[in-house]
Amino acid sequence: MRGLRKRLKRWLHLGHRWLGIATGLFVVTWFSSGLVMLAVGFPVLTQAERIAASGPLRLDAVRLTPQEALAQLGAPAFPDTLTLAMRGPEPAYWITQRDGRRRVLSAATGAPFPLLTAESAAALAAAHPLARRVADLGPVTRDQWTVTARYDPLRPFRRVALGDAAGTELYLSVATGELALDTTRTERVWNWAGAIIHWVYLTPLRARAGLWQDVVLWLSGITLAGALSGYALGFVRLMRGRLTPYRGWAAWHHLAGVAGGLVVVTFLVSGWLSMNPRGWFGPRTPDAAMRAAYAGQAAPVFPLGLDDLVRAPAGSVALDAAWIGGRPVVVATGPNGAAPCCGTALAPATIVAAAGAMLPGARPGAVTRLTAPDAYWYDRHGAPPLPVLRLAFDDPAATWFHIDPATGAILGRTDRSGRANRWLFDALHTLDAGPLSQHPAARLTVIVAFSALGLVIAASGTVLGWRRLRRA
Repeated sequence: MRGLRKRLKRWLHLGHRWLGIATGLFVVTWFSSGLVMLAVGFPVLTQAERIAASGPLRLDAVRLTPQEALAQLGAPAFPDTLTLAMRGPEPAYWITQRDGRRRVLSAATGAPFPLLTAESAAALAAAHPLARRVADLGPVTRDQWTVTARYDPLRPFRRVALGDAAGTELYLSVATGELALDTTRTERVWNWAGAIIHWVYLTPLRARAGLWQDVVLWLSGITLAGALSGYALGFVRLMRGRLTPYRGWAAWHHLAGVAGGLVVVTFLVSGWLSMNPRGWFGPRTPDAAMRAAYAGQAAPVFPLGLDDLVRAPAGSVALDAAWIGGRPVVVATGPNGAAPCCGTALAPATIVAAAGAMLPGARPGAVTRLTAPDAYWYDRHGAPPLPVLRLAFDDPAATWFHIDPATGAILGRTDRSGRANRWLFDALHTLDAGPLSQHPAARLTVIVAFSALGLVIAASGTVLGWRRLRRA
């Protein structure tokens, strides 16, 4: 047994050494890039930015009703989205079909718009409130900032610079003219030291989603094995009766590893789980069948006319037409948020009945109206939409839906596995749980302190690994 323990310690030592040499730099970059991400996030077009970029809706110029727009489209079913909003100086119907394709029709003439050119893209961008010296930067099919599949229905793009002090650039869909993304100079520069490194977001790799997921899973999994072996080895060394038998960098690595090894392991485990290995965690949005059941009306019809639409609040930038529980609904979006308009208000009972159709055979076990964030309805980047209805179903997956009680919009879907992921990823990786979730400044301080400790462990281990390679 003594010989077996000796061999196991030897293999533990060798395993940690060579796994650390292979992955040490990755851990250094993950902790350092994570600190950058606390200050600068990956570029995304927020709802506030979309509203700010949209001009007030000119309802006086609208000549086509939603029904006429649907007839012009010729779709066999009501689309996923039907939105009336401005396209430059002209009102337009923006349509997302059930297969994901995007279409845009003039609300004045019913004619489709031509493909975007350099001149028309610059003209659309000139209406942006930040526009100063607009310049078309050419066509883009896929680049570092539009690499994910969410942009596929909008490709290709025209990239346009606004010439403002922040160096803002817009991505406009060639097919529809839709604003897909905006980026600033700060985001573009700092993300090379932040999210791109942290998420291994290299364009050729990330464009192949399955390959990218496998690479990150294997890379983080091997790194996790190195961290676990080091954590175990650190306690084995402590059992010799001395605080540490090492000196210099080795002592730093040993003592920091014992003190903060659990931090490194926790971050690596939660990061590995964020890739949803083997689909362990359920989806966060309703699927197409659920959305169709919630609508309760599949035919491409919508009864409201122009006399109804002109009752929208002044300053509205978009009107969204939808069916919920077999009832037509129009939601007006403006600087003050979204609300039903045009005489299409919804009762909570209608929403609950419509939601029940999404899970045949199940029923809401509880309906809760949330007026404050809780452990499962929260937003790390600000306040989540409130109030919200939480519908908990008694299906085998224990599904929850969060729904806006005013507009009927489904804001989120989660099941038992998703709620487990909330603790296994969010709580462990971002520390967004317990008292820290209520005190952002304290949470940020703890994350920075833990990351600094992780950097000491990883950097000292990398130095030791480099010295070992030089001796070899």
